[in-house]
Amino acid sequence: MDIVLRATAMFVLLYVLIRLLGKRELGQMTPFELVLLVVMGDLIQQGVTHNDFSLTGGMLAIGTFAFWALTLSWATYLFPKLKNMLDGEPRVIVKYGTIIEANLRRDRLTRDEIFSEMRLAGIARLADVEWAILEPQGKISFIARGSAPAPQQDEGDAV
Repeated sequence: MDIVLRATAMFVLLYVLIRLLGKRELGQMTPFELVLLVVMGDLIQQGVTHNDFSLTGGMLAIGTFAFWALTLSWATYLFPKLKNMLDGEPRVIVKYGTIIEANLRRDRLTRDEIFSEMRLAGIARLADVEWAILEPQGKISFIARGSAPAPQQDEGDAV
């Protein structure tokens, strides 16, 4: 039972830390942030299992983490109002070609990171961006100026 309680405490701590670290994808992490996550994993293992290196202890720790991850997933599915609180919400970072500096500071993004993501999306100039939205998963969605939504097709239409 001690392992389950320690695993629960570590899960909560890890969840809060990841939320505080911000919205970054693995590909956007600096080498230091990646090493930090690896080291955190080792430290968490030591804190959860303490001196219990048994198969049962490891299975209990992993099972507890999986239980809480699944519980949070179901909670956001069943109670949509919890989704923004637990998963975060999208944030507009460019509006009509103008960068919203306050939102960049809030998520610790730089202008260079936005320009890099624009280039990856095939957008050459900031003036060509109508909206850029930082998604809860860390990706940036771009909507180019003058882009019209695709026409809706009926289910019976042939493609």
